[in-house]
Amino acid sequence: MAGSPTPKLNANFPSLDAFQHLGPFAVALSGGADSTAMLIACATHWPGRVHAVHVHHGLQAAADGFVQHCEALCQRFDVPLVVQRVNAAHAVGESPENAARQARYTAFANALQQNWGGHIKDMVLAQHADDQVETLLLALSRGAGLPGLASMPALADRGGVTYHRPWLDVPGQALRDALQAAGEVWVDDPTNTDTRFTRNRIRIDVLPVLARAFPAFRQTFARSARHAAQAQTLLTELAEEDLQTVGQPPAIRALQLLSEARQSNVLRHWLTLEGTQASAAQMQALLRQVKACTTRGHQIDIKVGHGFVRRDGAVLRCYNL
Repeated sequence: MAGSPTPKLNANFPSLDAFQHLGPFAVALSGGADSTAMLIACATHWPGRVHAVHVHHGLQAAADGFVQHCEALCQRFDVPLVVQRVNAAHAVGESPENAARQARYTAFANALQQNWGGHIKDMVLAQHADDQVETLLLALSRGAGLPGLASMPALADRGGVTYHRPWLDVPGQALRDALQAAGEVWVDDPTNTDTRFTRNRIRIDVLPVLARAFPAFRQTFARSARHAAQAQTLLTELAEEDLQTVGQPPAIRALQLLSEARQSNVLRHWLTLEGTQASAAQMQALLRQVKACTTRGHQIDIKVGHGFVRRDGAVLRCYNL
């Protein structure tokens, strides 16, 4: 039975050939349809090269059932599995989704560092075209800039791990259809139908309407996300050049010689390097203060993210809390 899904899954997802150059790698295995399809496709395509990491969030009673599914699946396909247990409870003012996401990435990095001799640096994520559309719509709903509109990259480095998303152009239904055709099962997360979460409302209420109005929306939205990512790459390159000019920490007089758009761009880049971010309102307040800073006694003290930007003589400094 383990061999039956091989031709169907691999035929449906030729994009996995991009992994040909990888050495041993890990699959993020939640137990849902998407990651189950990814684990089977990878394990049948590259037997002996694939490992798996399952994150047990400890947030619901069904979580133990997810572990059992992942253990049985990995045993069938002879894939080493690590189960990482985390505390994904969110802090006051933090969204549950963001807390769980941050906990997952920390767990992934820890799993790769602590297991398999620390030689695995690549992890495959099964996020697909519907996930990408949801991410883009979430960014639009929040008034995000280019980094948010770029949505999820197909390739990204984070915490010493390279994350691969080969199925961002594959509809989620195609993965479920492939699994059903192969006679495979998966587990459904009960929280996926809870419309208190914005992403679930988009999936349940918005995507079906988009499909009726714009049948090719997955492809066109993904193209817009790629355009945003390309534009953000150019802005980052410009910010790096401007940062060399204004200095690090940035000199106020040098900043004032730039246009407001370039000031905002380089300051956002600098703050990212300092480990924080500014909201649109905070950045506007900072730009106003930079423009008004024409006397020696003018003070700048602006809240940004988890810290402050303050004037220190001729330069700006970031102080994180």
